[in-house]
Amino acid sequence: MDTSIISIRHLCKEYPNVTPLKDVSVEIKKGEVISVIGPSGTGKSTLLRCINLLETPTKGEIVVDGVVTTDKKCKVNLVRQKMGMVFQSFNLFAHKTIIENIMMGQVDLLGRSRQEAYDRGMELLLNIGLADKAFSYPDELSGGQKQRAAIARTVAMDPEIILFDEPTSALDPTMVGEVLSVIRRLAGQGMTMMIVTHEMKFAQDVSTRIFYMDQGEIYEDGTPEQIFEHPKRERTRIFIRQLKVLHVEKISRDFDFPAFMTRLEEFGRKQQFSQRQIYAMQLVVEEMLMQKLLPAAGEAKERDLSLDVEYSERENLAQIRFSYNGPSFHPFGDEEDLSGRMIKGMSKELEHKFVDGMNQLIISI
Repeated sequence: MDTSIISIRHLCKEYPNVTPLKDVSVEIKKGEVISVIGPSGTGKSTLLRCINLLETPTKGEIVVDGVVTTDKKCKVNLVRQKMGMVFQSFNLFAHKTIIENIMMGQVDLLGRSRQEAYDRGMELLLNIGLADKAFSYPDELSGGQKQRAAIARTVAMDPEIILFDEPTSALDPTMVGEVLSVIRRLAGQGMTMMIVTHEMKFAQDVSTRIFYMDQGEIYEDGTPEQIFEHPKRERTRIFIRQLKVLHVEKISRDFDFPAFMTRLEEFGRKQQFSQRQIYAMQLVVEEMLMQKLLPAAGEAKERDLSLDVEYSERENLAQIRFSYNGPSFHPFGDEEDLSGRMIKGMSKELEHKFVDGMNQLIISI
């Protein structure tokens, strides 16, 4: 039995100068809590706005609960009643009290009596700790309170799906927690949700599934554990670990060491490394390439040798990654030579991997 509540097939959104969504195809099941993460400008909010048809897709198809919403004959307003959306800017009516904001849609669109709408609104405000603000106006509330009220207004419409577009991005950091706690409670009640967010810890804790978006596509899709602990793809890993990367590929015997050492020092200073850390990285790179990897490569022109210097802000950790193809080759044998002892003396940890014909030597500084 197909439990998909949203099906997206080859979705594309183009503007004259940019294409925020290139080709998105995905199935979303009832009860899933999906956090959409990724760098700014990679189509996260555009994806939500296309699902809710606040943006008209350029190509592709969206099916919501069996209804093809991208069909020109689709009654969009009826579909939107099943799908609430919470914006970063609250969008409360300033001239109406909080309870009036929550009652309006119930009365106008769901046909509830004013008493029914009032009772439902007060119930929700009580649940989120805002019952005492029912007769206040939006400008009398803090940012966090406004966003909680906006969520209550959305939930009052009994949607099957709620889309959250960066619900905490406009808030003071001290108010973020109160909004996230309300969303966490909704997740615990089995509500189907998609949440565009930059709150990584929250996404990891509350979600059943993570979309990592990059360059207009869902670049990686997996469980929170997979995406945050064991990402399969390179750009996901760099984003999750908040990596700053200095990359060099196709290293050969005529590699310009002096120029690279200058780049490496500039990279280290930008990340506020100590002079000792910078010196250690320079020494490890030079010894590894000149004494270990390039001599082992011999004259083989097919050897593909590259280098990444990475710094993780999240872990405050610097690593040097040497990648090279060919047979499995660990450059540190049983016999300890001077070069090997120097490299190990400068390193916190050293790890060698061999997967699918590629070697990877990771040295933590």
